[in-house]
Amino acid sequence: MRFPLLLALAAVLTSASWGRPVAADDLERGEALYKLCAQCHGPEGAGNPTIAAPTLAGLPTWYIESQVHKFRDGVRGAHPDDMAGLRMGPMARTLRSDDDVKAVAAYVGSLTPADPHATLEGGDATRGQALFAPCTACHGPDAAGNQTLFAPTLRHNSDWYLLAQLQKFKAGLRGANPQDTTGMLMRPMALTLSDEQAMKDVVAYILTLK
Repeated sequence: MRFPLLLALAAVLTSASWGRPVAADDLERGEALYKLCAQCHGPEGAGNPTIAAPTLAGLPTWYIESQVHKFRDGVRGAHPDDMAGLRMGPMARTLRSDDDVKAVAAYVGSLTPADPHATLEGGDATRGQALFAPCTACHGPDAAGNQTLFAPTLRHNSDWYLLAQLQKFKAGLRGANPQDTTGMLMRPMALTLSDEQAMKDVVAYILTLK
């Protein structure tokens, strides 16, 4: 299947699955359900790198909802080498209904994002800008994302997490499951980055987009 066709399919799935409005009471219910998530991701959604728990604040509601569904269904985080992903599966399944998922996503989407501080060394943002050029087709020139193309914002993510996800996509730990039609869009892009240095360069550039 060609890349443009995959993009079109992702757009159809996105509009069909994640276009539901958020009810006013979702935030209150979501806050209660999020207390379990806060043990790893923190009460403000700032994450915890010591346990590979990423920042959640700043991610859009539709993306949070979709990823929780993937973890619940074993579409993401089921690879035996993805230790962080394997931890998320059981946690996602504590949300027993789609309404629970929607409520948590709505609450996470309400959290105030903060620009992350750089923790990685050796990244060249100037070189990364050139390497990031193909990424703009989906994520935009400012990395703000595009829901129509199912491309999340890359801003507000920690650099260590962005690097880890690129490594997972390239190694097939993420985006290789045939049911992950949107994750499959990212794997070919990650494969264009020749090595870890190229990944660090791209990540360094993304962190300049605040």
